[in-house]
Amino acid sequence: MTKRMRLGRSGLGWGAVAALGVLLIGLTVIFDYALRGWQLDLTQNHLYTLSPGTRRILKSIHEPIDLYFFYSSRAAENMPQIRPYGDHVRDFLEQLAREADGKIRLHVIDPQPYSVAEDRAAELGVTSAPLDAAGSKFYFGLAGTNSTSGQQAIPFFDPAKQRFLEYDVAKLIYELAHPHKPIVEWYSSLPMSGGYNPQSGQMSPPWVVYSQAAQLYHLRTLSPGATAIPADTRVLVLADPGNLPPATRFAIDQYALRGGHIIAFVDPATQAAGPGTPPAGSQLSGLLATWGVHFDPSKVIADRSLALSVSGPGGAPTEDPAFLGLSRDNMSQHDVITAGLSNINLATAGALSPIKGATTKFEPLLWSSKDAEPVPAGQFTLPTQPANLLEGFSPTGKRYTLAARVTGMVKTAYPDGPPKGVTLSAGDTELKASTRPLHLVVFADADMLSDYLWVRQMNLFGQTISQAMASNGNLVLNALDDLAGSNDLISVRGKAGFTRPFTRVAALRRVAEAHYRAEQAQLKQQLQHTEQQLTLLQSKRSNKSTLILTPAQAQQIRHFEAERVTIRKRLRAVQAGLVRSINRLGTELKAINIIIVPGIFALCALLGTAWRRRRRSTSQPR
Repeated sequence: MTKRMRLGRSGLGWGAVAALGVLLIGLTVIFDYALRGWQLDLTQNHLYTLSPGTRRILKSIHEPIDLYFFYSSRAAENMPQIRPYGDHVRDFLEQLAREADGKIRLHVIDPQPYSVAEDRAAELGVTSAPLDAAGSKFYFGLAGTNSTSGQQAIPFFDPAKQRFLEYDVAKLIYELAHPHKPIVEWYSSLPMSGGYNPQSGQMSPPWVVYSQAAQLYHLRTLSPGATAIPADTRVLVLADPGNLPPATRFAIDQYALRGGHIIAFVDPATQAAGPGTPPAGSQLSGLLATWGVHFDPSKVIADRSLALSVSGPGGAPTEDPAFLGLSRDNMSQHDVITAGLSNINLATAGALSPIKGATTKFEPLLWSSKDAEPVPAGQFTLPTQPANLLEGFSPTGKRYTLAARVTGMVKTAYPDGPPKGVTLSAGDTELKASTRPLHLVVFADADMLSDYLWVRQMNLFGQTISQAMASNGNLVLNALDDLAGSNDLISVRGKAGFTRPFTRVAALRRVAEAHYRAEQAQLKQQLQHTEQQLTLLQSKRSNKSTLILTPAQAQQIRHFEAERVTIRKRLRAVQAGLVRSINRLGTELKAINIIIVPGIFALCALLGTAWRRRRRSTSQPR
């Protein structure tokens, strides 16, 4: 009887195991469909979690948008440096399509050579990179179309701009969902829009940066006596705003309190306005202070390390510390406005700094080197020689902020009411504090907009062609692109890069290489010392005509060879130690991922099962 019961229990146990296996497979299939799209983002920088701004942009889509992801997935199989990022982009686009509730239709296309898909990619503005001499091409771009035949494209996903993936794609979707050109109000005391030049007696063309902005946006000139900023203004540009009447300053103040988007170019000594022109930067100093930004219009930042070469006396080139050439090291690579730019040229720029206790967030975009010094702006009202600036030059060892992004809630600059002579229109009320956050990008230089600082004009077959020699134009357009979008788009900032380097391995390698270099330097020093000893011994030989070595020389050579063998063994030991350290780290990671983590989950499952059985057994009546 006992034997049969044991067999029965054994048969029942194996049957239960088989049933559990079938149940597990069935649940896996069901969950694969029922829970598709569910995810738990445990990455350090939340790489797989959409920003709230992106989610709001997806909800604002009214008509369907088609996204075409051109990705040469087959060719990427042999490109380990591209394939992980390509898969990440595809997963991200699929996540956007799921979150859009059918408003985004995603098409993943692997263009084959000489196919219709290649023609379609070129038609939509997606470019390719050559793979080999046979003409094979690699596609890795995105294009989108809306119901009104509008289209936008990201020609090629640059792996160096991984942190801006969400911003770039969200911007493309936003522009397709809102196809109308944003309205930009432009106010400047400089002749940027062109017109009659009284000095030459001829008509001057518009500045290149102004012409480029006019092609992408609907530009409107703000009148000098404006008493209000139009409600449909997406961005307000203030380029060296001179002679601002109180009514206009009050209008700018009220626009900022309504959550305005402002790009300001202030300058302590504008060279583009001509020598002797009073600086217009002081016109905005009061408003900037209210917004948490300190700007001193009486100081120009001179930088000896960033000095540009200009024409000196007699036309000879000379370096002028008041004309600055910024490189990538002087730009923020974490902001979409400045990331990826190559060089920026400035002239007689000032400095910006956050005011202590301000309610706004101050983020530097451009900065000087530590070889800089503030100099009086008054000496630039007349032509000055660079040599005069270098005399007695005394750098402070401090980096000065030349451009910054400022965001946050602010208060009015007119707490006692509108300035004298300003009356509010019927139905308007004066704002005392922000109703929405202010978004401001401020540059402490207005000359950067001038053609002579970043554009080279060439005459080709009777036509004037502008060739950029600096990234000033791209910088201004990037700022306009960023602020011309909604607050949701501006809130989508760059994330950390998708590629995560092995920092501990790199640290081990750096330590070992430093040790290796120290050993190598010691070997060279000992070699030099030994050669000096050999030369000294040879000079003391009694018979200088013979080539036979003396016993002392032979002993010294044997000593050197033995020492060289010893040091080589030590170098190999250092390299072997590096390999052992990396292998040990790899073993630890494998143990954690393969044994410890699954073991913890298994232990938790066993404890949970035991707890449930114990609870079941105690609940049953005896």
